[in-house]
Amino acid sequence: MNRKRVGAVICGFLCLAVAAVHAEDGNKNLSMDSFKASITAAKEVAAKESKTMLAGYVGGNDPLVGKPSKAVEFVTLQGGKFVMGTDSGDSAAKPIHEVAIATFDMTDTLVTVEQYAECVIKGGCTEPSTGGYCNWGMAGRQRHPINCVSWDQADKFAKFKGARLPSESEWEYAATSGGQNQKYPWGNEAPTCDKVVMVGCSNNGTMPVCSKSAGNTKQGLCDMAGNVWQWVQDKYQYSYDKAPRDGSAFEGSGSFRVVRGGSFGSTGAGILRADYRSYDVPGYRDVNIGFRLARSRR
Repeated sequence: MNRKRVGAVICGFLCLAVAAVHAEDGNKNLSMDSFKASITAAKEVAAKESKTMLAGYVGGNDPLVGKPSKAVEFVTLQGGKFVMGTDSGDSAAKPIHEVAIATFDMTDTLVTVEQYAECVIKGGCTEPSTGGYCNWGMAGRQRHPINCVSWDQADKFAKFKGARLPSESEWEYAATSGGQNQKYPWGNEAPTCDKVVMVGCSNNGTMPVCSKSAGNTKQGLCDMAGNVWQWVQDKYQYSYDKAPRDGSAFEGSGSFRVVRGGSFGSTGAGILRADYRSYDVPGYRDVNIGFRLARSRR
């Protein structure tokens, strides 16, 4: 929908109204009030068209309503102590250390295109980037994870929903089914296409959230490995030497933000491990990065 079409909508309604007023053998009882009503109707349609254009949202449910077909839903994870990191994997995930996690909530799925669209339509969020493998504005992608969003956009959406981004330790606790001693969300078996959206398991792009239910955690969290990387709250550090032990996010010095979980572009099993860490510039928007939400229990 472009601005020319919006203008055409207004023009079309106005022309119809004028034609009705001047018709010799048509409805000569059309009053000035009716004429004004026609103009008002034209403006309302144009406003809706313009709003749709602003949202850049395609297909599925009516974007003007601003209600996704599946609302953001949370799963409660009971708190506990767990051993975070690895003594055999990537050096950035060392040293292993015990973290005490308070009970918290996490969304069962990655944030989807239609869920993010609600925030854009209601003026709380800015639009993601488009093109390539970005899902925004792509027909039939409303249930795919939103991608091509920066850390700042993810943080703003979280606040819009009365939530926040998870801390890195909360994320790993959730990705190991509540702090279990396992490599992946589903256990220790190597990643396969029935469990993960990764290279060779899709058409070089994302898939709808929860397409790989065999890879869910015991609590029912989908896509904790693969599909898209997930922004978390923490600033990146090259080891866990200064990592908080209380489940909070690391907000010390640093210019990068942590991403976890791997994506549809991941090629190695190691990258999909629950303890694997990566990072990116917080203002960067990448086809491989999305996010999910968390919230503290009151």
